[in-house]
Amino acid sequence: MNELDLPAREAMEFDVVIVGGGPAGLSAAIRLKQRSPDLSVVVLEKGSEVGAHILSGAVIDVSALDRLLPEWREEDTPIKTEVKDDRFYMLFGTRALRLPNAFLPPLMSNHGTFIVSLGEVCRWLATKAEAIGVEIYPGFAAAEVLYGEKGEVVGVATGDMGIGRNGEPKETFTRGMELRGKYTLFAEGARGSLTKQLIAHYHLDRDCQPPKFGIGLKELWEIAPEKHSPGLVQHTFGWPLDNRTGGGSFLYHYGDNLVAVGFVLHLNYENPYLSPYEEFQRFKTHPIIRGTFEDGKRIGYGARAISEGGWQSVPKLVFPGGALIGCAAGFLNVPRIKGTHNAMSSGILAANATADALEAGREHDELEAYESGWRTSDIGRDLRKVRNAKPLWSRFGTIAGIGLGGIDMWANTLGFSLFGTLGHGKDDAHTLKPAAECRPIVYPKPDGKLTFDRLSSVYLSNTAHDEDQPVHLIVQDSGLQKASEHDVFDGPSNRYCPAGVYEWVREGEGPQSRLRFQINASNCVHCKTCDIKDPNANITWVAPEGGGGPNYSNM
Repeated sequence: MNELDLPAREAMEFDVVIVGGGPAGLSAAIRLKQRSPDLSVVVLEKGSEVGAHILSGAVIDVSALDRLLPEWREEDTPIKTEVKDDRFYMLFGTRALRLPNAFLPPLMSNHGTFIVSLGEVCRWLATKAEAIGVEIYPGFAAAEVLYGEKGEVVGVATGDMGIGRNGEPKETFTRGMELRGKYTLFAEGARGSLTKQLIAHYHLDRDCQPPKFGIGLKELWEIAPEKHSPGLVQHTFGWPLDNRTGGGSFLYHYGDNLVAVGFVLHLNYENPYLSPYEEFQRFKTHPIIRGTFEDGKRIGYGARAISEGGWQSVPKLVFPGGALIGCAAGFLNVPRIKGTHNAMSSGILAANATADALEAGREHDELEAYESGWRTSDIGRDLRKVRNAKPLWSRFGTIAGIGLGGIDMWANTLGFSLFGTLGHGKDDAHTLKPAAECRPIVYPKPDGKLTFDRLSSVYLSNTAHDEDQPVHLIVQDSGLQKASEHDVFDGPSNRYCPAGVYEWVREGEGPQSRLRFQINASNCVHCKTCDIKDPNANITWVAPEGGGGPNYSNM
């Protein structure tokens, strides 16, 4: 149906509109109401509930939470398991070398941090926000940025509901809503669809390095009580990845016999035959890992992209009428595998700048105080110290890169760097080598006890989409997908996707047969890896109908 034929959207007016109900968005909402209780603040969350799309390790640094809600330690919260034992290993085949904690830079210590379900933390933060008057709308995906007459952002519109796969309205059709604000803060997480548009529209990345990403895969297990060590945090590097492929793992013991196990793989890898999902499954078979899960039960699975560019890749954060906060801005500290504290800090900083602007009678302009202040804040100090860890790892491989990165982080604690500020080079879409230059990787079949296939994993993510809706994974040029993604790179989408979304299917027989690129969109866990890693940047992820996607309960 033509846009002109659709009924007009209803509009709601707010002082501040926040897109995303994660740590950054909720922290911004809370701080705004703390500063000015009479402000009208709304948070849009595309998941079916707050926390439904939240996936993280997670070991959190609570420094930002202490500033936002200093009374939290006296309350009943989901933040209960403090880190007691911190271990780092380098894996070599069947062997493991433990790295002495004394050799690690001080910032790598997890002393004073907590192991949590970040989804549960966000649900708790949402109750705190609602208690002071923040409106939260779960199940509403922001699908369009609204611009004013002068090119300023004036809010967002949610997607229309009840559109069939053919693009035509169904009987259940409902027009989206416009949520207009004097300022709009975007807290969509890594590779947010509207954030991507805003960066391009305002050329926010003109003066920074290309964004860099990883894919994080996670499983939640209930393990035997005798194997459970509450407060144990364990990280590894090396096997099963080769020295040229960056990544690592985490293993966190918390709660009632729960273990969160995960694998992060940097998306600048070169071999199109590599499968992040299969590498994760293979990792669990290492002798120092597999024993943890004997007699255990896997109860959760998820995957999502994470921002890895850090200091060099943070774009300009402000534009007329709004700002980027949290992982939408790229504030993850890669060596620490921590971003929640910086996400919350950015929400606080942006909220303070927004409150100051509103108190001064301003609206729809640039929040310059936020832009000019983040690099000298706790966020900037945190990211600047580790700015060369990712580039050194990418240039010199895992063993030498981690060693050099550690030396540079030690030097940064003294206020200088041996390398200055290194660049990242290519974006992740253009690091794959043609399949003809690479050797296929043969992965073992899953045993159904420790290792699993992708579809059984997607089942545990509680992913659900209305199948009669437009596909939310947009291939810009189908001819290019066949000529390049398939013919040159041998279809890496079938391997980099952790949910079995993409397949090359042969139809017919003999000379008349043809290959078709099949998209199983209902499997999508919203990791957005395809939007990052397609070798031609030919796939765009957009939000499906609100509420669609994974429904993580305690990830």
